[in-house]
Amino acid sequence: MQNSLMVFIFLALLSLTVFAEGDPVAGKEKSQTCAACHGVDGNSTTPMWPKLAGQHETYIVKQLIDFKSGARENAQMSPMAVPLTDQDIEDLAAYYASQEVKMGKADPAAVELGQKVYRAGNIEAGVPACMACHGPTGRGNPAAGYPSLSGQHAEYTKNQLNAFRQDVRSNDKNEVMRTIVDRMTDDEISTVAEFLQGLHFRE
Repeated sequence: MQNSLMVFIFLALLSLTVFAEGDPVAGKEKSQTCAACHGVDGNSTTPMWPKLAGQHETYIVKQLIDFKSGARENAQMSPMAVPLTDQDIEDLAAYYASQEVKMGKADPAAVELGQKVYRAGNIEAGVPACMACHGPTGRGNPAAGYPSLSGQHAEYTKNQLNAFRQDVRSNDKNEVMRTIVDRMTDDEISTVAEFLQGLHFRE
């Protein structure tokens, strides 16, 4: 009987570890050091830093783990991620996911090509439509690990696409992004980034 009880307690504790969820209230408190770059509510005002507001918890968790482990390198983020505990990461992800992203405006001159690439890709070059993974509204697919892109700074998106193209960033699953971006032109990268910045949809 005692052995059975011990096994039950062990399994209960194990389940708490495996299924622990982030606490957005705790995450808000822990995000104070993040606010300098990412904004108080996750809407950064500097285009080189990503907006985290409204991003999927699973995606934020993966990126912070990758920064911490070195799978994704960044001179500013890597040192910030190293001291974070698993619970810190979950809490921060829960907080930012609970916030609402503030939309930007797209350069009108870039919308036509950007929208074409996002919705239809470039069949001749073998570039699939971005919305196949990131969805028609740009909200991504958390179950598959595809991030929300709607409203993201164009400069940040462009920098990340180029980082994938140059193998500077390599934490994409099965090299999906690196394969796609390698087939895109500079204009396609720039215009799709602009289009995403101003991607307004009624849910």
